[in-house]
Amino acid sequence: MSLSLLQEVLPHAVGLEPEGLLPARQQMALSLGWHIILASFGVAFPAIIWAAHWRGVYRGDDVALNLARRWAKVSAVLFAIGAVSGTVLSFEMGLLWPGLMGPYGDVLGLPFAFEGLSFFVEAIFLGMYLYGWGRVPPKRHLLMLVPMAIAGVVGSYCVISVNARMNMPVGFRVEDGQVVDVDPWAVLFNPGAILQFAHMWVAAYMVVGFTVAGVYAAGMLRGRRDRHHRLGFTIPFVFASAAAVVQPFLGHVLGLRIAEAQPAKLAAFELATETESPSPLRLGGLLIDGEVRYSLDIPGLGSIIARNSFTKPVQGLETIAPADRPPVNITHVAFQSMVGIGTLLFVAVLVYWFVRWRGRDLLDHRWTLRAAVAAGPLAVVAMEAGWIATEVGRQPWVVYGYLRTPDAAGDNPQIWILLVATAVLYTGLTVGAVVVLRSMARRWRAGEEDLPSPYGPESAAAGGASRPHDRGPEAS
Repeated sequence: MSLSLLQEVLPHAVGLEPEGLLPARQQMALSLGWHIILASFGVAFPAIIWAAHWRGVYRGDDVALNLARRWAKVSAVLFAIGAVSGTVLSFEMGLLWPGLMGPYGDVLGLPFAFEGLSFFVEAIFLGMYLYGWGRVPPKRHLLMLVPMAIAGVVGSYCVISVNARMNMPVGFRVEDGQVVDVDPWAVLFNPGAILQFAHMWVAAYMVVGFTVAGVYAAGMLRGRRDRHHRLGFTIPFVFASAAAVVQPFLGHVLGLRIAEAQPAKLAAFELATETESPSPLRLGGLLIDGEVRYSLDIPGLGSIIARNSFTKPVQGLETIAPADRPPVNITHVAFQSMVGIGTLLFVAVLVYWFVRWRGRDLLDHRWTLRAAVAAGPLAVVAMEAGWIATEVGRQPWVVYGYLRTPDAAGDNPQIWILLVATAVLYTGLTVGAVVVLRSMARRWRAGEEDLPSPYGPESAAAGGASRPHDRGPEAS
C-alpha cells in the first residue's frame, strides 16, 4: 500500500493526535450510521401509516386499516430501540468531543432542546395512536398521526441544522479564541440547513418506503399474492417512488452550494486534482500517489453537474493546502456510491410506473419482486454513503474553518472500552429487533391480530380484534 493511501486510511499512524481521537471517530461513525436508519422511520413511517389509515377510514378499506395497525406496532418497536441509540448519542457528544461542546455549546443548545421536545411529543402521540384502536372515533384517531409526523420532522430538522452549522458555520463569531455573539435562531434557520434537511428528509422516505415495500415483495415471492400484500407493497412504494424522482434534483441544488462553501469537499467528490475549465466528470477512480487512476472521464460534464455551467471549473485540490484536504478516496467513493444508487433507483421507479401506466402488472414477474426486495438495502447503502461523504468530506474540520477535529477530541484512551461496549449494545439491539419483528410477523400469519403493543394495557373489551377491520389477511 502506498504512503498516501496509508495516511488516508490510518491517519493516526503517521501523525501526532489525541489518544481519544480515533476511538471517538469510530464510535460516532458506528452510532450515527446505526441510528440514522431508525431516525428515518421516525421521519417517514408516520406519513405512510397515515395514508393507509386514511384509506381505511374514508374508503372503508379494512385491509388498509389492518396494515396501518400492524405498521404502528412495528413503528413502536423501532421507536423504542431508537430511543436507546439516541440517548447514547446525546452522551457521546459531550464525552467524545469536549473541545466542541465546551466552546460551542451555546450555539448548539437551542436546536438540541427542540429536538428533545419533539421526541417527547412524538412518543406521546405514538402511544395515544397505539392504544386508541377501538377506543377513539376513527377520524379523531387518524388525526393523532399528524402531530406524531410533525414532531418526527421537526426533531430531525433540528439535528440536521446542527450538522449544517458544522458544515456551513453561521450564528456566531470567534474573538480572541472565544465564541461570542451567539445567535441560535440563525443556526436553526440556516439556509444550508433547509437544503440539507430536504435532502435527508426525502432520503428517509426512500429508505422506509423501499424497505417496507420490499418486505411485502418478499412475501409475494413466497406465494402470498393476496390483496394484503399487494396493498402493503403499493402504499410505501408510492412514497418511495416520489422520493426517488425528487431526490436527484434536491441533491443537485445542494451540491451547487458546496462549490462556494466547501471547495475542498467538492474537489474530493469530483476527484479534481487540478482546476480545469470546463471540468470533466470522473466516474470511478482512485487518487494513488497524487495521480488519478482507474477513472472514466467525461469531458465538460463535471462543470455542468457541479457548477450548473458549461465553463465554470471545479476548484482543484492543488489550490488547497494539504493539511486542509479531506480523505479524498473515501469521500469520492462514498459520494459516487450515493449518486450511482440514487440514479439506479430513479430509473427503476420511472420504468416501473411507465410500464404500469401502459397496463402491465409487473408484480406478476419474479424479477420485479426481487428488484423490489433489493431496493430497500440499496437505499440504506445510499443513505449511509451520503453521510460518509458529508462528514468525511468536511475533514479535517468539525466546525468548518473554525475548529479542527483533533482539537475537538479528548485525550482519554479509555474511550476504546466505550466503543466496544457500544458495539455490543447495538449488536444486541439489532438481534433483539430482528427477533421481535419476526415473531410478530409469524403470529400475524398464524391469525393472531391483537398483539399487545409495547408496554401497553391489555386489550379493552370494546376494542381490538372484535372490530371487522382488525381481522386482516396474513402478514408478510
